[in-house]
Amino acid sequence: MSIEEEIFKKAKVDLTKLIKYGFKKENETFKYSKNILHNTLRIDIYIDNKSNVKGNIYDLALNEEYINYRIENFNGEYALKVKNEFIKLLNDIKNKCFITQLFIFEQTNRIVKKIKEKYNDEPNFPWDKYVNYAAFKNKNTNKWYGLIMNIDKSKIAKNSKGEIEIINIKLPFKTIEELLKKDGYYLAYHMNKKNWISIILNDTISDEEILNLIDQSYSFTL
Repeated sequence: MSIEEEIFKKAKVDLTKLIKYGFKKENETFKYSKNILHNTLRIDIYIDNKSNVKGNIYDLALNEEYINYRIENFNGEYALKVKNEFIKLLNDIKNKCFITQLFIFEQTNRIVKKIKEKYNDEPNFPWDKYVNYAAFKNKNTNKWYGLIMNIDKSKIAKNSKGEIEIINIKLPFKTIEELLKKDGYYLAYHMNKKNWISIILNDTISDEEILNLIDQSYSFTL
């Protein structure tokens, strides 16, 4: 994961604030530039309307891109100083131009909002080790009916990789068998696979379909 992805993975851009910060619109992208380290380097930051952030650093004397700060385990003092300046700028942009969200993906945040509206349930984050894992409990029985996790896709799908968010829900085994024939449904990650199923939250499956299944999970835990 890049520096930008790590810093902005739970953030949504407010485009109006970018202009106030000093960004200039270039086609479908907003660009901001800043010289650092006594004007020896220039940072260019690009942000699109989907909250994707990309940065480049240029050596102004050599007129070429400087990349040592991105090399993993590179311990050079100058590269570390450049990296710290880059991170400092990114965090400032995040704090002033972005809205922090509970979860990484838009669909996850939409689903959580709908659960709140229907059941008046807030996500509970019960684990210190897994700070991004969120559980939803049925107030009537104190049983889980949903568990959101961020994992690498390789844990549920072979020959795949990349960070994803899933929700595990509890359903009858026959329902699970049918759902597993469709895209976006996987054998339950870290749960009993006879009664739980993992659903990927990347818009492969519509919000409506997922919410209908969450309703079933809620009823199944009564």
